[in-house]
Amino acid sequence: MDNLDRLGLETEALKAQMSELDRMAESLGNRLVTAFAGAALQGRNLEDVLRGLALSLSRMALSQALKPLGGLIANSIGKVTPFADGGIVNSPVLFPMGGGAGLMGEAGPEAIMPLARGPDGKLGVRGGQGAVNVTVNIAAQDAESFRRSQSQVAALITRAALRGQRNL
Repeated sequence: MDNLDRLGLETEALKAQMSELDRMAESLGNRLVTAFAGAALQGRNLEDVLRGLALSLSRMALSQALKPLGGLIANSIGKVTPFADGGIVNSPVLFPMGGGAGLMGEAGPEAIMPLARGPDGKLGVRGGQGAVNVTVNIAAQDAESFRRSQSQVAALITRAALRGQRNL
Protein backbone atom coordinates (compact mmCIF):
# COMPACT_ATOMS: atom_id res chain seq x y z
CA MET A 1 0.00 0.00 0.00
CA ASP A 2 1.53 3.32 -1.02
CA ASN A 3 1.38 6.59 0.91
CA LEU A 4 -1.54 8.01 -1.14
CA ASP A 5 -3.70 4.96 -0.45
CA ARG A 6 -2.81 5.09 3.24
CA LEU A 7 -3.61 8.83 3.34
CA GLY A 8 -6.98 8.15 1.65
CA LEU A 9 -7.86 5.51 4.27
CA GLU A 10 -6.83 7.83 7.11
CA THR A 11 -8.90 10.65 5.59
CA GLU A 12 -11.97 8.39 5.38
CA ALA A 13 -11.48 7.28 8.99
CA LEU A 14 -11.18 10.92 10.10
CA LYS A 15 -14.36 11.83 8.18
CA ALA A 16 -16.22 8.99 9.91
CA GLN A 17 -15.01 10.15 13.32
CA MET A 18 -15.97 13.76 12.59
CA SER A 19 -19.42 12.62 11.44
CA GLU A 20 -19.86 10.66 14.71
CA LEU A 21 -18.77 13.71 16.74
CA ASP A 22 -21.24 15.88 14.80
CA ARG A 23 -24.04 13.40 15.54
CA MET A 24 -23.13 13.34 19.24
CA ALA A 25 -23.01 17.16 19.42
CA GLU A 26 -26.43 17.41 17.78
CA SER A 27 -27.81 14.84 20.23
CA LEU A 28 -26.36 16.79 23.15
CA GLY A 29 -27.91 20.03 21.87
CA ASN A 30 -31.32 18.35 21.49
CA ARG A 31 -31.12 16.96 25.02
CA LEU A 32 -30.24 20.38 26.46
CA VAL A 33 -33.10 22.09 24.62
CA THR A 34 -35.57 19.36 25.66
CA ALA A 35 -34.45 19.52 29.30
CA PHE A 36 -34.72 23.30 29.62
CA ALA A 37 -37.97 23.44 27.63
CA GLY A 38 -39.39 20.87 30.02
CA ALA A 39 -38.40 23.07 32.96
CA ALA A 40 -39.84 26.23 31.46
CA LEU A 41 -43.04 24.87 29.88
CA GLN A 42 -43.99 22.15 32.36
CA GLY A 43 -42.88 23.92 35.51
CA ARG A 44 -40.47 21.16 36.47
CA ASN A 45 -37.95 21.76 39.23
CA LEU A 46 -34.61 22.92 37.76
CA GLU A 47 -32.74 20.50 40.05
CA ASP A 48 -34.74 17.56 38.63
CA VAL A 49 -34.12 18.77 35.09
CA LEU A 50 -30.37 19.05 35.67
CA ARG A 51 -30.25 15.64 37.38
CA GLY A 52 -32.06 14.05 34.42
CA LEU A 53 -29.74 15.84 32.01
CA ALA A 54 -26.65 14.63 33.93
CA LEU A 55 -27.94 11.04 33.86
CA SER A 56 -28.66 11.27 30.15
CA LEU A 57 -25.17 12.66 29.44
CA SER A 58 -23.59 9.97 31.64
CA ARG A 59 -25.41 7.24 29.69
CA MET A 60 -24.26 8.79 26.43
CA ALA A 61 -20.61 9.02 27.60
CA LEU A 62 -20.65 5.47 28.97
CA SER A 63 -22.12 4.14 25.75
CA GLN A 64 -19.34 5.81 23.74
CA ALA A 65 -16.64 4.64 26.14
CA LEU A 66 -17.82 1.02 25.99
CA LYS A 67 -18.22 0.92 22.21
CA PRO A 68 -14.57 -0.14 21.53
CA LEU A 69 -14.82 -2.83 24.21
CA GLY A 70 -17.95 -4.24 22.58
CA GLY A 71 -16.13 -4.45 19.25
CA LEU A 72 -13.15 -6.13 20.89
CA ILE A 73 -15.35 -8.74 22.54
CA ALA A 74 -17.32 -9.35 19.35
CA ASN A 75 -14.10 -9.82 17.37
CA SER A 76 -12.60 -12.13 20.00
CA ILE A 77 -15.55 -14.50 20.50
CA GLY A 78 -15.08 -16.19 17.14
CA LYS A 79 -11.35 -16.66 17.76
CA VAL A 80 -11.30 -19.03 20.73
CA THR A 81 -8.19 -21.21 20.61
CA PRO A 82 -8.14 -24.31 22.84
CA PHE A 83 -4.85 -25.18 24.55
CA ALA A 84 -5.82 -28.48 26.22
CA ASP A 85 -2.84 -30.16 24.56
CA GLY A 86 -0.53 -27.16 25.03
CA GLY A 87 0.59 -24.50 22.61
CA ILE A 88 2.59 -21.32 22.10
CA VAL A 89 1.43 -17.73 22.69
CA ASN A 90 3.38 -15.40 20.38
CA SER A 91 1.89 -12.02 21.32
CA PRO A 92 0.50 -10.36 24.46
CA VAL A 93 -2.75 -11.95 25.70
CA LEU A 94 -4.89 -10.98 28.71
CA PHE A 95 -6.63 -13.77 30.62
CA PRO A 96 -8.87 -13.84 33.71
CA MET A 97 -7.07 -14.80 36.90
CA GLY A 98 -8.44 -14.86 40.44
CA GLY A 99 -10.58 -11.74 40.34
CA GLY A 100 -8.06 -9.85 38.20
CA ALA A 101 -6.24 -10.43 34.96
CA GLY A 102 -2.98 -12.02 33.88
CA LEU A 103 -0.81 -11.13 30.91
CA MET A 104 1.25 -13.63 28.97
CA GLY A 105 3.35 -13.43 25.83
CA GLU A 106 4.28 -9.81 26.55
CA ALA A 107 8.04 -10.45 26.33
CA GLY A 108 7.95 -12.91 23.45
CA PRO A 109 6.69 -16.45 22.88
CA GLU A 110 5.53 -18.41 25.95
CA ALA A 111 4.45 -22.03 26.24
CA ILE A 112 1.20 -23.39 27.64
CA MET A 113 1.82 -26.88 28.99
CA PRO A 114 -0.80 -29.24 30.40
CA LEU A 115 0.00 -30.67 33.83
CA ALA A 116 -0.47 -34.27 34.97
CA ARG A 117 -0.12 -36.14 38.25
CA GLY A 118 2.73 -38.60 38.39
CA PRO A 119 2.71 -41.96 40.20
CA ASP A 120 3.91 -40.15 43.32
CA GLY A 121 0.91 -37.76 43.22
CA LYS A 122 2.98 -34.69 42.34
CA LEU A 123 1.65 -32.31 39.71
CA GLY A 124 4.04 -31.54 36.88
CA VAL A 125 4.66 -31.31 33.16
CA ARG A 126 3.93 -34.51 31.30
CA GLY A 127 7.03 -36.26 30.04
CA GLY A 128 7.35 -37.97 26.72
CA GLN A 129 5.53 -41.27 26.52
CA GLY A 130 6.57 -44.30 24.54
CA ALA A 131 9.85 -45.99 23.85
CA VAL A 132 13.17 -44.29 24.45
CA ASN A 133 16.19 -45.45 22.49
CA VAL A 134 19.51 -45.59 24.29
CA THR A 135 22.79 -46.19 22.49
CA VAL A 136 25.77 -47.54 24.42
CA ASN A 137 29.23 -47.56 22.88
CA ILE A 138 31.79 -49.88 24.45
CA ALA A 139 35.47 -49.71 23.58
CA ALA A 140 37.27 -53.01 24.31
CA GLN A 141 40.78 -54.14 23.47
CA ASP A 142 39.74 -57.72 22.61
CA ALA A 143 36.85 -60.18 23.04
CA GLU A 144 38.07 -61.36 26.47
CA SER A 145 38.17 -57.80 27.91
CA PHE A 146 34.64 -57.27 26.57
CA ARG A 147 33.38 -60.43 28.32
CA ARG A 148 34.94 -59.31 31.60
CA SER A 149 33.19 -55.88 31.40
CA GLN A 150 29.69 -57.25 30.57
CA SER A 151 28.43 -57.32 34.15
CA GLN A 152 29.83 -53.85 34.80
CA VAL A 153 28.10 -52.43 31.67
CA ALA A 154 24.82 -54.20 32.55
CA ALA A 155 24.89 -52.65 36.05
CA LEU A 156 25.47 -49.14 34.61
CA ILE A 157 22.58 -49.51 32.13
CA THR A 158 20.26 -50.82 34.87
CA ARG A 159 21.05 -47.84 37.12
CA ALA A 160 20.42 -45.39 34.25
CA ALA A 161 17.07 -47.05 33.45
CA LEU A 162 15.99 -46.86 37.11
CA ARG A 163 16.89 -43.15 37.24
CA GLY A 164 14.80 -42.63 34.10
CA GLN A 165 11.77 -44.34 35.67
CA ARG A 166 11.94 -42.03 38.69
CA ASN A 167 11.75 -39.02 36.35
CA LEU A 168 8.55 -40.12 34.60
